[in-house]
Amino acid sequence: MKFGVSTFVTDEGIRPDALAKALEERGFDSLFLAEHSHIPLGTTTPDGSTLDRQFYRTLDPFIALTAAASATENLLLGTGVTLLVQRDVIHTAKEVASLDLLSHGRAVLTVGAGWNRTEMRNHGVDPATRGRKLDEQLAALKTIWTKSEATFTGEHVNFGPMFQWPKPVQQPHPPIYIGGHSPAARRRVAEHGDGWFPVVATVADVREMRAALIARDRADVVLNVPAEENQPALLAEFAEAGADRATFDIPTESESATLRRLDALAALVHAQTR
Repeated sequence: MKFGVSTFVTDEGIRPDALAKALEERGFDSLFLAEHSHIPLGTTTPDGSTLDRQFYRTLDPFIALTAAASATENLLLGTGVTLLVQRDVIHTAKEVASLDLLSHGRAVLTVGAGWNRTEMRNHGVDPATRGRKLDEQLAALKTIWTKSEATFTGEHVNFGPMFQWPKPVQQPHPPIYIGGHSPAARRRVAEHGDGWFPVVATVADVREMRAALIARDRADVVLNVPAEENQPALLAEFAEAGADRATFDIPTESESATLRRLDALAALVHAQTR
């Protein structure tokens, strides 16, 4: 099993290029960056908790990942997750393809339906139909990336015929991971995804989704399982169940504090893989 990091990169913490370089130097294989365009006043988490500052101070993930690409050679560069329903799908297709080109084929797009209904409404998105819109957007992205002349007709997405370049370096397109662990997210993994990026997961979940992904006969199947640094036994169970990667969800901290945390995590990874 490989190991990466997922986090919020903000204007108050370590820079994305410094973080990416530190990860690659310590043997981690991937970086996944969270996204929120903004946080409406009064927003709380689904369990009613107050949101941390990182939610409304996070950098644009594609710009941050481009900075990370410039500082590394092999690190996978992923979103975790992109709130695609709040984005223009044509612009997003170009951003992902541009990142893939500039990073020489290291981009990973992780998408989720999102949970912040007020944030969605600020973007003109009806929360009740966001799942159907996301399914169409995923199909539309693949069309733009793989067709010289792209056309799409749907309930929520319509365009074309049109040209758009650059095309992604990775063929047929960068891997698309699906975030979330709801029944709808699991169905979306089976229908559209090249990998799974759950918020929470059990060993049984990993086995189930691994089987669903293998059934799609994709060579780049990856399961992303968030992991805690104090759970080495659970990491071993996830690896045995077929998880390809565990991502450590680290807080937004200063560069010095982040480097100390990464040193501790690297020691855990070394102990786990020796």
